[in-house]
Amino acid sequence: MTVYPPNATAPSAEKPDGAASPSHGPLHGVRVLDISTVYAAPITAMLLGDFGAEVIKVEHPIGDPARSHGADKDGHGLWWKVISRNKRCITLNFGTPEGQQLLRDLVVDADVLVENFRPGVLEKWGLGPDRLSDINPGLITLRVTGFGQDGPYSQRRAFGTLAEAMSGFAHQTGEEDRPPTLPPFGLADGVAGITGAFGVVTALLHRNSPEGDGHGQVIDLSLLEPLVGILGPGPTAFDQLGTIAGRHGNRSPNNAPRNTFLTKDARWVAISASATSVAERVMRLVGRADLVDEPWFASAGERSRNGDLLDEAVGKWIAARPLDEVIAEFDRVGAALAPIYDVEQLMNDPHVIARDTITTVDDEDLGPLKMQNLMLRMLGTPGAIQFPGRRLGQDNAQIYGDTLGLDASSIEILREKGVI
Repeated sequence: MTVYPPNATAPSAEKPDGAASPSHGPLHGVRVLDISTVYAAPITAMLLGDFGAEVIKVEHPIGDPARSHGADKDGHGLWWKVISRNKRCITLNFGTPEGQQLLRDLVVDADVLVENFRPGVLEKWGLGPDRLSDINPGLITLRVTGFGQDGPYSQRRAFGTLAEAMSGFAHQTGEEDRPPTLPPFGLADGVAGITGAFGVVTALLHRNSPEGDGHGQVIDLSLLEPLVGILGPGPTAFDQLGTIAGRHGNRSPNNAPRNTFLTKDARWVAISASATSVAERVMRLVGRADLVDEPWFASAGERSRNGDLLDEAVGKWIAARPLDEVIAEFDRVGAALAPIYDVEQLMNDPHVIARDTITTVDDEDLGPLKMQNLMLRMLGTPGAIQFPGRRLGQDNAQIYGDTLGLDASSIEILREKGVI
């Protein structure tokens, strides 16, 4: 593990075959061992790699289950291509003594280790943070679990769905008279993955500060707590007022008009009028300026309680016009509206195209491959997608040979024994 002071230049890692030239992003010089599987923790490692960290994806020789999640083409998982971008891929069986020692050897020069085993599993293998920090005092270990490292539920198996249920998200999502609704994607995992990246960068800043003195730390991240954290002031409102938020469909209990509406040419749009000035523009546009003068209109909460009246006027106006006219008129008056897109419509939107929000990356298996671009743009130290997710064990020779100094025959013996 090497600490690079501000403005210092770290040595450039050798790029994998077929990868674009390395980008010296803001995390250049940080080495990450990603020994996690599936979604939340791998998102953290993906984000760190997007901004220049050298990420080594360490998989069991049978492969991360994420390789076979979702759609595939010619046997290549498309989800894997995205979530494992910018990661060099090696195989390693932690269940063997040789595998455990190889991981310890890799930890010596690592800055970050990302894992999502159940509490106690790594400790059983002699790979817990206490042992690893003895090897590398500067190591930052991100531990991602369903419910955290302690507490009554810490040993429960958990996926994001359980966090979405327990957090209150599902209870508030859906129509008032219908069952709770779960998201059709890994929402809790995604929120936790982004939170994990923030935690790692924060820990790196502390480690490299005078107060940190080069020492790493353990980050205990659950799937539940980040999702609870972004769901608004529900706990505070319950504590102070005894209120429990319920389901409101596409409406908001905090402002109106806010809903989805169908245009004359059968296209759905969504509008939001959180600011009173925007709500005024909407109601004047749809021919109900009289409502703006009502005493209750100036209060967002009161507008939400008159949502039926507002939605009826807005819905009638939108239903009489095609999508293009609706968008143009909302833009003209400075009101907030967007079409509800499927993925094809999103990818063909001129703004999305101009911003390269969905970018194209060269893939050694599938050729030009479209995927989501980086989540944020740093104009001074930009990140980059160097390459999509790679094949199982593709970088064994480079990592075990160049990094650990093993010769080809030793690597082959480890392969035959099922260690890698």
